[in-house]
Amino acid sequence: MSTYVLIHGAWHGAWAWDKVAPLLEAAGHTVIALDLPGHGADPTPIEQVTLQAYADRICEVLDAQPDPVILVGHSMGGVAVTQAAEMRPEKIAKLVYLSAFLLRDGEFLLQIAGADEESIVLRNLEFAPDQSYATVPPDAAKDMFYADCSDEDVERAVAGLCRQAAAPLATPVSTSAARFGSIPRVYISCLQDRAITPACQQQMYEASPCVQVLTLDTSHSPFFSEPEKLAQLLLSV
Repeated sequence: MSTYVLIHGAWHGAWAWDKVAPLLEAAGHTVIALDLPGHGADPTPIEQVTLQAYADRICEVLDAQPDPVILVGHSMGGVAVTQAAEMRPEKIAKLVYLSAFLLRDGEFLLQIAGADEESIVLRNLEFAPDQSYATVPPDAAKDMFYADCSDEDVERAVAGLCRQAAAPLATPVSTSAARFGSIPRVYISCLQDRAITPACQQQMYEASPCVQVLTLDTSHSPFFSEPEKLAQLLLSV
């Protein structure tokens, strides 16, 4: 049996995995879904939320596990798992990127997102006057993240969205072939995604080749719209 460590994306929290985690556990696996600093129930002040803080939090969980884990990152969470993987390659059996930012050494999230011209995220965000964080307008969230999700799931998700610190989005990842590059990677591409478009996803997984590329015919949040199908893909890796 495996241990899955599930990392949410920007504005979200561990609650994003509430439908998927029980399905993995029912198959006999251990599941850990955590709140990154400043997300969900974590009280970290936004000025202390950095990419390094994200990676450190993940490494705390990895260090507590007796065996290497399957580390899953959704969306912005892909950046966090990449940096954590560079720090603890021996603690990770496989990296899974779920419609996530898969960055190469020296790249940062806003660099790739800004080049994704068909994405509707950046054009809809509301930034703080000092640019230190961004929020998602509630009336834009469904189109951005949850186009194929139920109204009930959309309502719950929108209520849980938090402020997203800008610092992790503008910080380049620092990786090496010997450490991060030694871990097998799987990419799960969401084919109806309007947050990270399929073309952008393809550019990333072709630039950083993966041992598997799998697909879901969903929008950005299959953990809500197709939890059973997502769980089956995660079990298959």
